[in-house]
Amino acid sequence: MATVSLFIGDLRPLPESGRPTGIYKQPVTGPLDLGSEGFAGDHQADRRVHGGPDKAVHLYPAAHYARLAGRFPDLAGRLVPGSLGENLSTPDLDEGDVRFGDVWRLGTARLQLSQPRNPCWKIDERFGCEGMALFIAEHGLTGWYWRVLAPGRVVPGDRLELESPAAGRPTLADAMALLQAHRPPAGELEHIAAQPGIADGWRRKILQRAGWLRDHAAGRST
Repeated sequence: MATVSLFIGDLRPLPESGRPTGIYKQPVTGPLDLGSEGFAGDHQADRRVHGGPDKAVHLYPAAHYARLAGRFPDLAGRLVPGSLGENLSTPDLDEGDVRFGDVWRLGTARLQLSQPRNPCWKIDERFGCEGMALFIAEHGLTGWYWRVLAPGRVVPGDRLELESPAAGRPTLADAMALLQAHRPPAGELEHIAAQPGIADGWRRKILQRAGWLRDHAAGRST
């Protein structure tokens, strides 16, 4: 069980480029409907990389903000839950606590992990700090996206509850570490790609890496 804070936001322009973004979120104080595309009233600017059924809800572990503040101390006062554009923040979970195939309940909705977040340049521009997105990616401080298995209503104060644990399956931290390894075994990557609930786009990325490794392993052996 995990306590969560809720955040949604409208589109706003970034401070330098003026490009629209949904990264600016505000705390939620009342009930929210949660559907297959995300929370009612929440918006994403580029739905190729945020939003949609496989990326309906973003959770960011609250403990990661201390790591970010340690690396970027001048921004510590701005690095607070909600500031990276997440919908859910919790001090009780991180990437090592969630497994592919787990089903979680939040309010009357049911959620399933689908993939990690891919931090992009908008984080750097939002904070005026080059290198923050890269630091997040390199250290596995990404948080993750949920797919909504069953729509429902969420009220501030509701808790995430693990309804159907996928014991023995890879954690998100395991999967990210394997994918970032220099030359991971292709078979282990394929095992990750076969896990239930993984977003199609992330599965393709993993299988492409596995295919490349198999092709180049064959080339070295001839």
